[in-house]
Amino acid sequence: MTEYEDHRIEHDSMGEVRVPAHAKWRAQTQRAVENFPVSGQRLERTHIEALARIKAAAAKVNAELGVIDEDLARAIEEAAGEVAEGRWDEHFPVDVFQTGSGTSSNMNTNEVVATLAGERLSEGRDVHPNDHVNASQSSNDVFPSSIHIAATAAVTRDLIPALEHLADSLGRKSAEFADVVKSGRTHLMDATPVTLGQEFGGYAAQVRYGVERLRSALPRLAELPLGGTAVGTGINTPPGFSAAVIAEVARATGLPLTEARDHFEAQGARDALVETSGQLRTIAVSLTKISNDLRWMASGPRTGLAEINLPDLQPGSSIMPGKVNPVIPEAVLMVAAQVTGNDTTVAVAGAAGNFELNVMLPVIARNLLESIRLLANASRLLADRTVDGITANAERAREYAESSPSVVTPLNKYIGYEEAAKVAKKSLAERKTIREVVLEGGYVERGALTVEQLDEALDVLRMTRP
Repeated sequence: MTEYEDHRIEHDSMGEVRVPAHAKWRAQTQRAVENFPVSGQRLERTHIEALARIKAAAAKVNAELGVIDEDLARAIEEAAGEVAEGRWDEHFPVDVFQTGSGTSSNMNTNEVVATLAGERLSEGRDVHPNDHVNASQSSNDVFPSSIHIAATAAVTRDLIPALEHLADSLGRKSAEFADVVKSGRTHLMDATPVTLGQEFGGYAAQVRYGVERLRSALPRLAELPLGGTAVGTGINTPPGFSAAVIAEVARATGLPLTEARDHFEAQGARDALVETSGQLRTIAVSLTKISNDLRWMASGPRTGLAEINLPDLQPGSSIMPGKVNPVIPEAVLMVAAQVTGNDTTVAVAGAAGNFELNVMLPVIARNLLESIRLLANASRLLADRTVDGITANAERAREYAESSPSVVTPLNKYIGYEEAAKVAKKSLAERKTIREVVLEGGYVERGALTVEQLDEALDVLRMTRP
């Protein structure tokens, strides 16, 4: 290595490269920086951490198996630990849109860790990115493993707790609104009554089922191809390396990581990531439904439904004074749209596996990890900034329920469907209540039902609990 004022000369198997003097990365990272000026988007923080966790675990196991010296392994472990903590993120400059195997980012990690480890050892002793930091590994098993580790961590530590937080918030509102009766709606048209509590209970269930879906995918998401090296055979790994390094990563992270049951499936396909992305899309669909319902119910305040009030968070218009909009549900809807688009990318990329390797790994990682992060943030935001502050306009909601022609439905058993339809149409045409039309129509006098049966049948709250 030759140093100059603003840069230094590094070399790799292809020759010499000018690298910024301050950089902890070396030649191969610099080549990638110059080759892929595509988006300006780098790896997610959780992904860098996962790569570093693998390097630390591999160094420890390599020392135990006699592949590298103990003092060298210790220096690599310590350096990788600093990277995992986020202390050197600025030294990971490689664009997401890079070589499809993620080799550039794997080498970026190897080089940064090698440089940091070398600074810990006696002067003149070099730590080699390939021979030492990448010992017993390949980009082809390390990089996909890092995606699985990062996604497993993000799902278990961030997204599932956030969804449970949202479900609890919706559940509390379900109990609070248990007796707030309102008109049900199907096809956006009046239907028989429900309670606001029942609707919020349905929303809470949607979110909880999303958690169930994620948990069902976790066993496959947490399977790692680590140890398969180049093509899944484990070439250049000592006996016992795969199981030992995965156990060490699991110990260090506290995640339920396991070795792939079939290293060729685990290396050639990314089906578990595609599956997880599909579960994220389903959660996005759930949040879309919930957010849209909240917007509809809060619409107004004069010309909409106005059944509920959302918290006022900020002025809603630069020209209309006093206007307030449902800004958090709108933000959640945009997150859901992004996650749906991300899932399409993951699906297309997941289908790009050829023989022993998928070559669209970085874009899978980028979209999957972004979706998890966005959904976790949006779920907490929806709970804390909107759902917790919702109040019900109970009188208006009950007025809608009682004025809906659909409340005629319980009268079917007394006067029949066709007569009930006539009552509903007359109620609408003459702007009278169903009760008034029934009484004026002589149904009680003709003995079709009693006044008591009429009152009981038209009890809108009772209709929600038949």
